[in-house]
Amino acid sequence: MYNIDFKKPVHVYFMGIGGISMSGLAQILIEENFKVSGSDNKESEMTSALEKKGVKIFYGQKAENILAASPIDVVVYTAAVHPDNLEFIAAKEAGIPMLTRAELLGQVMKEYDIPVAISGTHGKTTTTSMLSKILLEADTDPTLSIGGIFKDIGGNIRVGKSEYFVTEACEYTNSFLSFFPKISVITNIDADHLDFFKDLDDIRHSFRKFAQLLPKDGTLIINGDIDNIEEITDSLPCTVITYGSKESFDYYPSNIIYDDHGNASFTAHLKDGSSLDIKLAVPGIHNVYNALAAIAVSNVLSIDHEHIKTALSLFGGTSRRFEYKGEVGGVTIIDDYAHHPTEIMATLKAAKNYPHNKIWCVFQPHTFTRTKALMNEFAEALSLADHVVLADIYAAREKDNLGISSKTLRDKIVESGHECHYFPTLQNFNEIEKFLLQNCTKGDLLITMGAGDVVKIGEELLGK
Repeated sequence: MYNIDFKKPVHVYFMGIGGISMSGLAQILIEENFKVSGSDNKESEMTSALEKKGVKIFYGQKAENILAASPIDVVVYTAAVHPDNLEFIAAKEAGIPMLTRAELLGQVMKEYDIPVAISGTHGKTTTTSMLSKILLEADTDPTLSIGGIFKDIGGNIRVGKSEYFVTEACEYTNSFLSFFPKISVITNIDADHLDFFKDLDDIRHSFRKFAQLLPKDGTLIINGDIDNIEEITDSLPCTVITYGSKESFDYYPSNIIYDDHGNASFTAHLKDGSSLDIKLAVPGIHNVYNALAAIAVSNVLSIDHEHIKTALSLFGGTSRRFEYKGEVGGVTIIDDYAHHPTEIMATLKAAKNYPHNKIWCVFQPHTFTRTKALMNEFAEALSLADHVVLADIYAAREKDNLGISSKTLRDKIVESGHECHYFPTLQNFNEIEKFLLQNCTKGDLLITMGAGDVVKIGEELLGK
């Protein structure tokens, strides 16, 4: 494998440079005086920000891009780039060394004394952002790599000068097995990414291997509510710390209450027997546990408790995580990234504690594989909303529709006795927007939900 030498900056070419993680890595290398260029399928806020820093970006991934950008010392590519990609083929034929995104991120981690990797099927971005907020409040000058837009740093990346490096660790394609953490978090383990993993057991095996990456002097912080947790933690040489719902765990909450917007206050009980009174500014019971994970890491790092309390009270979430967008005609519009049944259920349960007459959920399923594998679970989770509106499935990296569509999901929801409307989107969301304008009434709560571009619906409504 090609190894980056941070003392000798070279030219790095990113295939898919507009991705949230890839753009972050590119920014880190720019700060370290590397020459950076790359390609993506289309322009975006991420690519525009990089271009302003002098990065040459090619739009449309073509073989000639590699020649035009030469000489290139190393190419970095994402899981979305397949061997039949013309740029990929051209780079291989040119004999240019190649690294996956995860391999590069793992090499970046080696440059820091205290690398922290936050994993889990759900909650990675919020937990990473909560911990980031705490470290910033404590003035530790960390380097941060977040899988979403964190307003406190004006993006998804921050390059600091201290020994702290905090990053999300995604299990998809076993990416996180290329990492070198000193502290790891596992927030939960659920069936997802079934276009890559065979089943839940295969996913659990991957998380076990991730836990085994920790050195003897490392620390694993894991949600004790995970089923058969011993399969993940048994015989690990590192320190294992648990958090979750039970008093038998090292960190657990009590006295949980919610304010008028569903934001929780609770007592956090710590491993040493002490406790902290925590007030959150983000809704839902799931965020109580995300906060506990961030508290546990902070305690391992000996962060002052007052900094922890202050940071969590000021943490307003990240982009597309129960994000307030505005109001139109007395209807409150929230946007959320939830694209798995467990996440949908957590978001809609949080919405129950938010001011509303009726809850409208406009859901855009993400990938055919996930939708087909979890069809029944999606139908059950979405039924927590009073009204469900479905857009077409966002294919993302997939091409085969597996014989299903959002109509298949609509029929499943209707069969269970719940109201659901499906609108084939045909390049735009106009029909959905018209329907919502005609049917939502003052006091309703409208949530646009999904990992695709469904956010545009709420933004268009607010623009009107």
